[in-house]
Amino acid sequence: MIDVATLVEQARHGRPRAVARLITLVENAAPELREVMAALAPYTGRAYTVGLTGSPGVGKSTSTSALVSAYRRLGKRVGVLAVDPSSPFSGGALLGDRVRMQEHATDPEVFIRSMATRGHLGGLSWAAPQALRVLDAAGCDVILVETVGVGQSEVEVAAQADTTVVLLAPGMGDGIQAAKAGILEIGDLFVVNKADRDGADATARELNHMLGLGEAREAGDWRPPIVKTVAARGEGVDEVVEALEKHRAWLEEHGELAVRRRRRAADEIEAIALAELRARIGDLRGDRHLAGLAERVVTGDLDPYGAADALVAGLTAQA
Repeated sequence: MIDVATLVEQARHGRPRAVARLITLVENAAPELREVMAALAPYTGRAYTVGLTGSPGVGKSTSTSALVSAYRRLGKRVGVLAVDPSSPFSGGALLGDRVRMQEHATDPEVFIRSMATRGHLGGLSWAAPQALRVLDAAGCDVILVETVGVGQSEVEVAAQADTTVVLLAPGMGDGIQAAKAGILEIGDLFVVNKADRDGADATARELNHMLGLGEAREAGDWRPPIVKTVAARGEGVDEVVEALEKHRAWLEEHGELAVRRRRRAADEIEAIALAELRARIGDLRGDRHLAGLAERVVTGDLDPYGAADALVAGLTAQA
């Protein structure tokens, strides 16, 4: 029997084992999950969430680790949600948290968790919103969400973060990739990492030009800055933190932070509701009603839309 109240209380005091246990309950969609979320709700809404995305090889993990160091120097408690590819055998994350960020593994003010996408195509795990709530309630001042690095399908990180950082690197054709992936639209801050390589200045210029072409901004709107870094040596990382703080201040001043968080909550509610409906439809797969509708579609007696309407009507009648 899981004592949810005790787990939540321990997590609120920053005990890593309790935080890890709660995130495991989230990932496994445990029966206690509703109770966990209800208990955490009063303690959420304080953390600043930063999403980091970009193509594989741009140095997302190194940049995340460097940002953790920078925020720790500022005395912040930091949570990291590193979303990894899934093992085809166990469904677990292929990369481990301590493999990524050894230097922070023993810091009690840093909590790092690897989560598997489990086949989710948006670059994030479906359980990410609830895991973020756990880290928020555990007293993290800043939560860094590092996506899986699948390229063109990971724009979903923008829906989970207060600020989205897009990382690029010279010599990888990232300017073109950014345009193809729609990443220009989601980036609040662009970081050209590995700036000690040839072509870094050209990449920054190209990115600046592309941002200018896509601009339809009014006076006072946020214009995403471009920062060059060498994350492996910690160069430029303080400038990234400074840019993040400026964006946070702009969000608060213009009321955009509350707008983004309401949108995020609405998406989360919708996802939970849809999951519940899918579960009910799954229960109907062996039901005679669904089988009868399928038979009528096959024989041409009913079209698929009419059958779907009948199925939905049956589900709402059950509710």
